[in-house]
This record gives sequence, C-alpha cells and structure tokens, in this order.
Amino acid sequence: MTKRVLDLGPLLRDSHTKVVVICGSGGVGKTTTAASMALWAADAGRKVAVLTIDPAKRLAQSLGLEALDNDPRRVDVELADPKGELWAMMLDTSRTFDEMVAAHSTPERAAAILGNPFYKVISTSFSGTQEYMAMEKLSTLAATGQFELIVVDTPPSRSALDFLDAPQRLSSFLDGRMIRLLSLPTRGVMKILGAGFTLFSKAVTTVLGGQMLHDAAQFVQLFEDMFGGFRERAQHTYELLRAPGTAFVVVSICEADSLREASYFADRLRAERMPLAGLILNRTHPPLAKLPLPAAEVAQEKIERSAPLAAAVLGIHTDRQAVRAAELHMRARFDRVHTDLPVIEVAALASDAHDVPALREIGRRLTAA
Repeated sequence: MTKRVLDLGPLLRDSHTKVVVICGSGGVGKTTTAASMALWAADAGRKVAVLTIDPAKRLAQSLGLEALDNDPRRVDVELADPKGELWAMMLDTSRTFDEMVAAHSTPERAAAILGNPFYKVISTSFSGTQEYMAMEKLSTLAATGQFELIVVDTPPSRSALDFLDAPQRLSSFLDGRMIRLLSLPTRGVMKILGAGFTLFSKAVTTVLGGQMLHDAAQFVQLFEDMFGGFRERAQHTYELLRAPGTAFVVVSICEADSLREASYFADRLRAERMPLAGLILNRTHPPLAKLPLPAAEVAQEKIERSAPLAAAVLGIHTDRQAVRAAELHMRARFDRVHTDLPVIEVAALASDAHDVPALREIGRRLTAA
C-alpha cells in the first residue's frame, strides 16, 4: 500500500480553509513551520495572520520585525501576489485575559477584578491559562472576519492532552462547585456544609494563607457573572476547531519521543473528531547520493590513504546514510500504526531559518507534494 503524501499547497490556497492549527511536542519546529505556511499562503494571495505562542523572538526576527505583541502587526514583505497580506502576533496571556474581563464586565467590576491579587495569580500562573487564552485569541480573531486564514502555533505542551484539555479544565475550575462556595456569605456556607466548612476553611487557610483565601473569595464574587461565559466560550472554540474550515497539522521529527507524542496527538485529534490533515516530518536527512551504504563504506576504506579528501566526503555520506536508515526505521514504525495518515517530509536546512528567504524555502519544501 502506497503511503499518502500530505499536500499542503491546495489546503493553504483553498479559500474554504480558515484556520490551520500546528501542534506537536516542543523543539520540533512548530513556530518556524507556522510562519512558513503563513508566508506561503500570503504569497498565494491570501490575507493571513500567524499567531505564535512561543515567547522567544524567533518568529519576529525571521520576519524582519523587532518584536511582536498581542495585536496583529502587518509584516512589510514583498509578496508574490500583491493581493496577499501577512500579519503576525505573539500571544500575551495576561493581556488577553485582561481584555476578556473588560469585554464581558462593567468598567467598575473589571477594574476590581484586574486589581485582585488572586486574579493576577490565575491570569499568569494557573495551569492551562496559556492554552485557554490561545484559543480565546483565536476565537476573537476568527470572529472579526479580518483574515482569510489564521495559522496558530500551539503552546509547547509536555503532554499531548494539554492543548485540548486545558481550556475545558480552566473553565471547569472557574465554574466549579468548590470555588463557587467561596462566593457565598459565610452564614450561607455554614448552613450548607455545617461544621465541616470550618474544617475546610481552616485547611484552605493553612495552605493558602488567610489573605489569599480572602482575595480568592473576593475574586469569585466579582467574577460570578462571567463563570458561565467561560464554559460557553470553551464550547464555541471547540466548535470552531471541529468546523470544516479548520485543519490540524501535527509536526514531528524522526526521533522516538517526538513520534510517540505525534502518534498520541493524531489519536486524540481523531477521537475528538477534529479535522486532522496530516503529519509533517521535519528536519529529515535524505541521502546526498544514490550510493548504498555498504558500497560507500567499502570505497571509503579503499581510498582512505590514497585520497583522504574523497574518503572524508564518503565518510559524510556514510554518516548521512546511517542517520537516514534510523529515520526510515522510526517512520516505518509510525506508518504501521497510522496507515492512512498523510505525511510529508521536510529536509533539514543547512542552518536555522532566521529570515524570510529561509521561511520561503521551508514553505517550498512543505508544499512540494
């Protein structure tokens, strides 16, 4: 059975494609891949925004910008099709949370929430906040209708489940029964829980401290009207991610841990009925020549003394062949599990992508199906 090749060109050019989500484990080149795909689509004449979650400045530097912030910024680059536009932004988790509070509350209540110490902890440090706000920003951008295509570079999660589960986890926490108890007057809580609440309160006070518990209770009381909105927006985002105009692309490298994570991502996306386009195997090492590894090793040994330079070249070739053999072995194991998943390999560049020409070269390799 011939393995299907992932053809990203038609996907990125298609006017029906509205959102492309790039996911995978850390260190596989998701940010660079997202930027390259966005640039390719802009060159094809589309108005594109790329949203990165990467706090490093690699995307901005690659696009010739000094910095990126929470608002889309147009990239001043000459495109192959003058109708195209490329915009870029980097998620500011705290600011996105602040904007959401301001948009769904009165000015007075928003000011009180933003000044609450417990809110500041939630908006910057709570597990899942970054992932939730990434989806909040995606949903906000999509709702404006300003862009024909949004390419999202997802957070570097330790687990494949984080990206999909964190929005629901955060909304469930903020909408949960236990934290809602903090919003009730003490007498009301005592009636519901009786003496048990005293033990609960003492235990929480011991762990968090009295002031933090007071701040948490005040935060919940101020935030009460917004609790239902968290779950509603999380559901809306899930619907957007499952919509026909959305496509997920998993990025991996040919290493065991990365491919294991990619396999988990693929299984989970399909279980969630989310539109999985395929897998990008990034930074692969195709052979430099057609000379088989055994023949190259024999030739290298024969000429090692008489032609050391040629022998060194053959040595590079044999090393490359060995790396490629390991990659093919890893890929074969992946393909046996995911027989119908389209895959495209992207050969490694000679150096890291750090400018627009390098991003375009990666874009060409991504769309060379």
